[in-house]
Amino acid sequence: MFLNPDHYILNSCAPKPSYITLPRLPQPLPSLLDFLEAHFPRVGRDVWVECLQTDKIFDEEGRVVILSTPYRINARLQYFREVKAEPRIPFQEHILYEDDNILLADKPHFLPVTPTGTAVNECLLHRLMQRTSNPALVSVHRLDRATAGLVLFCKRPEKRKDYYALFSEGRIDKQYQAVASLPTDENRNQWLVESRIEASGEWILHHNVAGKINARSSIKLLAKNDTLGHFLLSPITGKTHQLRLHMGLIGSQILHDKFYPQLQPETQNVDYKQPLQLLAKSLAFTDPVSGIQFNFKSQQRLAAWQLESS
Repeated sequence: MFLNPDHYILNSCAPKPSYITLPRLPQPLPSLLDFLEAHFPRVGRDVWVECLQTDKIFDEEGRVVILSTPYRINARLQYFREVKAEPRIPFQEHILYEDDNILLADKPHFLPVTPTGTAVNECLLHRLMQRTSNPALVSVHRLDRATAGLVLFCKRPEKRKDYYALFSEGRIDKQYQAVASLPTDENRNQWLVESRIEASGEWILHHNVAGKINARSSIKLLAKNDTLGHFLLSPITGKTHQLRLHMGLIGSQILHDKFYPQLQPETQNVDYKQPLQLLAKSLAFTDPVSGIQFNFKSQQRLAAWQLESS
């Protein structure tokens, strides 16, 4: 089959290694191949067979891992993700700010922050590493692939811990905007949503469960029409898929959400005309190194609300 190089990058290899630490499992321990197949069900057994037969996986001591290498608890395996035909993502990121320590990018929908799935070189990190010629660049937080908006990067390895702490210690104000269905209670326009969020065990999906609260979000309805609302979302904590799940708790669904409330079947061709209507609109913080107060805003807008409101 002919693959148009304008649409695909052939034989992509990740610029940085991926790691996995082998967990403690009940006896008898599985083979490495069986574990990798089960742990990464979307990769495929044949891909791992090829990796283990062609010296592409190493342990923490730099030793090659092969098919006959036994499973060793706490072994840290390193490998470079490869994709034979990586789809090009036809949207461009923008650098909004850069100084000696940080870089702030405005990410489009559909572009992952770091390698994932079939995206190896077509991720925000790799694009920015190439543009800035800085292999030390790292993101200090993440956005879902489907979410657009602001992503903060650190340029210097010795300063990473200072910027990671902004997020881990809650010293940064994040605000999102969303276009979603109208909530169950049409008389309310503001909510403080609290729940406990845990992994569901189904791929990367999470769910709200009973137990001690570990996720909080402030939600405000800014405007509405007959069918949709324009929302301001402020995550107080940072759990995976928190905003999507908390919108569900007020009876609302973010437009074009392929994960919640029901996981949609994966298709080969991505519909770029239906981006998830969720945007990381602003980041405000005091720079832990320079002391400068920043208040960044994305230049993007949610197209669905503009169309519905016009």
